[in-house]
Amino acid sequence: MKLSHTIALLLIFSLPSLAQEKEKSDTTKVKVKPDFRPTGVRFGTDAIALVKSQYDKTYKGWEFNGDIDFHRYYLSVDYGHWARTYLSEGDSSNYANTGNYFRAGVDVNFLKNDPDRNMFFVGFRYGVSKFSEQYSVIVKDTLWGNYSGTYNNTNVNAHWLELTTGLRVKIWKMIWMGYTARFKFGLSTGSTPTMLPHDVPGYGLAEKDSYWGFNYQIFIRIPFRKLPTVPPEK
Repeated sequence: MKLSHTIALLLIFSLPSLAQEKEKSDTTKVKVKPDFRPTGVRFGTDAIALVKSQYDKTYKGWEFNGDIDFHRYYLSVDYGHWARTYLSEGDSSNYANTGNYFRAGVDVNFLKNDPDRNMFFVGFRYGVSKFSEQYSVIVKDTLWGNYSGTYNNTNVNAHWLELTTGLRVKIWKMIWMGYTARFKFGLSTGSTPTMLPHDVPGYGLAEKDSYWGFNYQIFIRIPFRKLPTVPPEK
């Protein structure tokens, strides 16, 4: 066989492999830019707060939740109302508060390749609350005599930070369910010369430096546009 024929045969058989190598190299060079346009918004409520309001005589409240997606990042907001009433034995003292709170922050979704955009997330919140509280006491003492007094804190401002984690799962069509676990810390309250704040709506007992919270939520998702195809991991 002539040398020219041999070279021609080698080139013919090597072309497919060269084409495959070129295709592989071209594929590795393709980079899909993240699409940060929102695909939908979710509105929901905390089921625990609604159930607790029916069965806990010391608590009345509700909470609304919402989020909107920007690729893997979700802007999340919460708004709620919280009122507590505590009565001591014999009605010698009682405490009551009422107020509203607001939280806002960002969640990062770690389920990258889920076509339904189900979520396992870690996030951060900044919380603010405005509330009023009242403490009344009656003391009966045979030696020092009887005493009664009422103390009020009005329009108290408070704020704190939260680290969050949780799940959001599509159940059926537009219905989603999930939970959020919260680690609350860094509580700060405004000036209260009458008495120290006792219970902060949205946070909990003011005497605690940190606090755990938990919400079980039900959402309705309103889509803006069709979900884009999520590219596979390399």
